[in-house]
Amino acid sequence: MKISARNVLAGKITSIQKGPISALVTIEIAPKIQITASITADAVRELKLKKGGHASAVIKASSVLVGVE
Repeated sequence: MKISARNVLAGKITSIQKGPISALVTIEIAPKIQITASITADAVRELKLKKGGHASAVIKASSVLVGVE
């Protein structure tokens, strides 16, 4: 598979919280560093995602927002 995104962070799935329509998938990309993505429940099933499995977070964004208190 070839993609245009340059920010591909490989890791291990640490949790999947499924809802009826969407799911939160958390990937540990380094020790104690995790990224959580909201994807469809169908995508979890189609990609056969499982806790402990390997996956990549692919980030493609036109902007990144940063905030502080």
